[in-house]
Amino acid sequence: MEFDNKLVKTVVGKCNSNTNPYDMTKIDDISKLPETVIKADYFIVHLGNGKHKFVKGIDKGYHTFEKMDDSEVIEWQYRPSILNDFSVSEASILSLANNQKILHDFLYRYQNYDIGIPKMYSSERKRGVSFEYFAGNEKLSFENLQIEIDLTLENAGYVTVFEGKNSKLNRWTENFNIYQLYNPFRYYYNLKQNNKLGIEKLTACYLIRQKNKGNSIIRLYNYTFENPLDITSVKLLKKREYHLKKKEFEDE
Repeated sequence: MEFDNKLVKTVVGKCNSNTNPYDMTKIDDISKLPETVIKADYFIVHLGNGKHKFVKGIDKGYHTFEKMDDSEVIEWQYRPSILNDFSVSEASILSLANNQKILHDFLYRYQNYDIGIPKMYSSERKRGVSFEYFAGNEKLSFENLQIEIDLTLENAGYVTVFEGKNSKLNRWTENFNIYQLYNPFRYYYNLKQNNKLGIEKLTACYLIRQKNKGNSIIRLYNYTFENPLDITSVKLLKKREYHLKKKEFEDE
């Protein structure tokens, strides 16, 4: 059940589609999978070197976002910036949350140490990454994989990798492809295991923004992998929803 980019381009060409063939295998949530694939209970993994594979068991590849409780909803007042709503890219979503100290509040508010100023590393692309992992009982091998990391925060040895997405108006994304968090997590985990980085704690965070009547709502889900070698071992650590309210402050 393996295939490569050459076959994808051939199929897309036969369908007279203008779709970028390299986007056909990047399926962020289950709703974007073809109905025939959903019924057959398969999902796609990237093997590296332009190769892909169908794997049985959609629940191994996708995780449903946990329900947000009312007690986890926070109204967040902030001084608006002229650039806040100018761009809707994934990078701008993460920049907005970082600049307005939402990421700091979510990750570090209840820590017992002085957080200082967490170090931010914006969008990175890691090439030539190779590793093996399990999806349940199935072992998968990857060679020369390209890893996309939307954002990384580090503070006192605590490292968090981020994936940022926009959600449609009045409809939250229900699930996500776990590899979006696992691959960056695993990249840093391997560096830790090989004693190349002194990481004290490693987690992965999914951020979703929904724009509503000129304001933004941001949902954050912080995960870890109980077994770093198994993509299905994803576990929620905490979650929170921020309702951003623009406020004009008086000049000091």
